[in-house]
Amino acid sequence: MSKTDDLRNALACRPAATVPLWELEFHAWDAASGRHVMLGREFERLSPGERERALYRNAEIILSVCAEFDFAAVTGPGSYWDQAPGELAYYVLPDDYPERQTGVLRELAGDSLLLVANTGGVISACYDVDFCQMLCHAPEQIDTLAARTLAAGLEKARKFRDRGADIAMTASDIADNTGLFFNPRQLERFILPYLDQWSEGVHAIGMISLMHSDGNLASCLDGIAETSLDGLQAIDPVAGMDLLSSKEIVGDRLCLCGNLDCGLLVTGTPEAVHDATRELLERWGKRSGLVLGASNAVQREAPIENYRALVAAWKEWQGGKSDCERGAVQPGL
Repeated sequence: MSKTDDLRNALACRPAATVPLWELEFHAWDAASGRHVMLGREFERLSPGERERALYRNAEIILSVCAEFDFAAVTGPGSYWDQAPGELAYYVLPDDYPERQTGVLRELAGDSLLLVANTGGVISACYDVDFCQMLCHAPEQIDTLAARTLAAGLEKARKFRDRGADIAMTASDIADNTGLFFNPRQLERFILPYLDQWSEGVHAIGMISLMHSDGNLASCLDGIAETSLDGLQAIDPVAGMDLLSSKEIVGDRLCLCGNLDCGLLVTGTPEAVHDATRELLERWGKRSGLVLGASNAVQREAPIENYRALVAAWKEWQGGKSDCERGAVQPGL
């Protein structure tokens, strides 16, 4: 059984040979490879010909790291998104280049791993005063925004699907460390039905559906699991989310992805990361429906030795088997 089979089985909450490894976003390509992935404004300054060559160079670097770490999937760069003034998200490309980068990744990767695209589709928490006022005083405007977000997300998913992506993801933070941003009535009106429609639309075009949200989602896990969503990423330990408690709530209705504290990857030691990874996997045992990874993006500031410690612990736990050998490995052994 291949690592991509393991991932498909895990996302469907079917028994898998082992727990697959995938990261929401991996930002440590340069540190892991000793080469430079060209993104963002740096990429924008290139000529058309240089951009085309950069797409192939980026893909070669990314795929070499995926092979080293035995990733079952990789998330390609996304589009620009709003940040604080003067800041710029790292893992982004301009215009239609995220889709084009996905196409090059598929061309070079073949069927060796699954490709994840951040398409959007469901609105997120927003602390903007105007948004908060609309929530309370003009909810029909939020309905309109949610419908537009859904339509745009499905259109973007189709574009990525046509470039070779297998999995669509909506990065839709609906909570913080203290709990949900939306009250139960708002959740039932603006989030859950659109999440279900988005996921159904993603399935209709042959893709798997994932949602990312930070924060404490404990009070709405059952509602999320009742939608057609395949997997939920983060299970944020900083917000008090416990992997096994969450699994008890969702059962085999929803795959859980992540849960290793991404802050530990930045500030901890390789030994601490190794022990935390091993403890997480041993607690999980033989349960189905887990994809291992950090609770959020693996940041460039994370020492690459720490990430290699995560991978080492994971491989030790699964028995250090190769793709062709893993079919005989039982979950948790």
